[in-house]
Amino acid sequence: MNKQLSIDNPEIFFDRELSWLDFNYRVLEEAADPVNPILERLKFLCITESNLDEFYMVRVAGLRGILMSGNDGKSLNGMRYSEVFQRISKKVSQFVEAQYEILINSILPELKEKRINIIEDPALLLEEEIHHIQRYYKEQVSSVLTPLAIDTSHPFPHILNKTLNLAISLSNENDPREARKSLAVVQVPSVLPRFLQLPQNNGDRRFFPLEGIIKLHLGDLFYGMIVHEVHPFKIIRDSDMDLSDDVTDDLLSSVKLELKNRIWGEAVRLDINHNASQILRQILQFSLKIKEHEIFPIPHLLSLSDLMYFYDLSDTANLKFNYLKPRTGLKFESMNKIFRMIRKEDIMLHHPYDSFQEVENFLKMASTDPKVLGIKMTLYRTSGGSPIIEYLKQAAENGKQVTVLVELKARFDEERNIQWAQKLEDSGVHVVYGFIGLKIHCKLILVVRREDMKINRYVHLSTGNYNSTTARFYTDISLFTNNEEITEDAGFLFNAITGFAKLPRLKQLSVAPYYLKDDMLRFVKQEMENAKEGKEARIIMKMNSLVDPDLIVALYQASVEGVKIELVIRGICCLKPGIPGLSENISVRSIVGRLLEHSRIYIFWNGGDHRIFLASADCMPRNFNKRFETMFPILDKGIQSKILNIMELQLKDNVKARLLNPDGSYTKLVPGESIPVDSQTAMVELNEELSKVETI
Repeated sequence: MNKQLSIDNPEIFFDRELSWLDFNYRVLEEAADPVNPILERLKFLCITESNLDEFYMVRVAGLRGILMSGNDGKSLNGMRYSEVFQRISKKVSQFVEAQYEILINSILPELKEKRINIIEDPALLLEEEIHHIQRYYKEQVSSVLTPLAIDTSHPFPHILNKTLNLAISLSNENDPREARKSLAVVQVPSVLPRFLQLPQNNGDRRFFPLEGIIKLHLGDLFYGMIVHEVHPFKIIRDSDMDLSDDVTDDLLSSVKLELKNRIWGEAVRLDINHNASQILRQILQFSLKIKEHEIFPIPHLLSLSDLMYFYDLSDTANLKFNYLKPRTGLKFESMNKIFRMIRKEDIMLHHPYDSFQEVENFLKMASTDPKVLGIKMTLYRTSGGSPIIEYLKQAAENGKQVTVLVELKARFDEERNIQWAQKLEDSGVHVVYGFIGLKIHCKLILVVRREDMKINRYVHLSTGNYNSTTARFYTDISLFTNNEEITEDAGFLFNAITGFAKLPRLKQLSVAPYYLKDDMLRFVKQEMENAKEGKEARIIMKMNSLVDPDLIVALYQASVEGVKIELVIRGICCLKPGIPGLSENISVRSIVGRLLEHSRIYIFWNGGDHRIFLASADCMPRNFNKRFETMFPILDKGIQSKILNIMELQLKDNVKARLLNPDGSYTKLVPGESIPVDSQTAMVELNEELSKVETI
């Protein structure tokens, strides 16, 4: 083997964490793009903030913990963990500057043009607005505030993760030694809206931040004290779960305990107003036990994700993208019809262009159909108030055998999933909580139905979660099928997860952590062999992240043999494209637009007899080795054509696509003299046309 083509060669990989930061920069580009409606730009800005918070809560916290344990190992690209950590801090500092440059110089001025004003300086308040704020403080705010003094009798309080707080420097007005200052902390209450809408003035909508209201009334909170400075701050804490395989017997109890421990995680980042004095910063730094490079001075409003408040304002439809109305083409009017349609042919849904309600209707029908004997389902994430939970409960109450595999370790959805699981159990549903070392990440429904004295099975498989909220803005593909081999495989998989049965090599499904990675490598190798034989050899892959070093090396090998490889990767990519003699046959593009590209599609040319797969898994070690995942084939030729068309459209995108360069930078494509192709907009328009035809 070429020594260059080895997972031990750091020169052929990008670093995972730095690649993720590059992805967040691409989201920030959308916040800066004047072509996007102003409230959509604001939304993209908010997303970058919530993305960054989660990145620190999990990835940076994990890296920090490794370094604190004394392990300064190397990442895939050969960088020491300490060097990666330093690069992250520098890159995030630059990122925060870019966020606020866009907010201050672009978004806020345009909002003002649209008569939406965020007032920060109290001197700009009108007299009637001040009276309105005073009434609001007295009636709504004052009773939920808790000033916390910090001195020898009052230790530094526990500041909750991601909450907005005020750090206040005070002294006693009767104390002649004014230099003797005290510190107090007030949490800005999250139970109240971050912004107060003031009485309208000549049609302008004016808003004042909650922390500003509290600042105006510090004399009430600290009567008899002199306020020297007051500055908002926010901390981010380590929030990853640590469930040890060798000490955990009860998964449910362990997850509940870890949820309690999460609020006590170590601080990993401090955001504080840039005008805070050095002494105030030092007190917070010492109290929170963080390093200087983990402190980020913020020049304007902290906690940018709170600005989503303005996205939901009334009468702002003209400041957003046009409403995307999903197509409802299946028309599941009756129990018999829905199953008859699936028996006739496989059915593909492309969300959110196709309505997720079709999936919910499938479960709704199955829950009341007297011919349905049982339902089995995996549940990784679902939405608040999901009808899916109610349909599963209803099915159990109707006497059907219902088994639900609930993943308690779905990050940041653990508490919600525990609540769903307990509600389901109360209705007689068999709930399986999964495993300590593995997450149940596959998306799968199996319905067992008696038809004419014969047992028939129906399966729904998906690339995305059973979540009606995210299904409105995540692109995913799902499949209904009655294929005998696939439904049999699904039965084996459920038995393996719920019982002690070993999972055999299945006929159609590739399952992680067993065979999925091996199958993927085998298909890549087959394309390489086809190229050697002079056959057309091509691979198209679409995923969220590409990190697995073995697969990356296999793709390099295929490229060297002449296989054309086109990758559409929204987020992390550790593969270096376009390197002469190594990856010159590989292109990598990232599409970031109004919808979050989430579907996983793997296409192998196979000499013209395409192998096309959809999967719940990205190409990452955690997906291949630490999760139950499914990759399922598309056998119907008509659906194969649809998926090929989707991917060819994405490969033509020259509006929202960025090409990854060999040096790790991304270049946003521009149409130039070519016809502009925005793949997401094109899909919206196609579905609108199909809906018109179906209506006629």
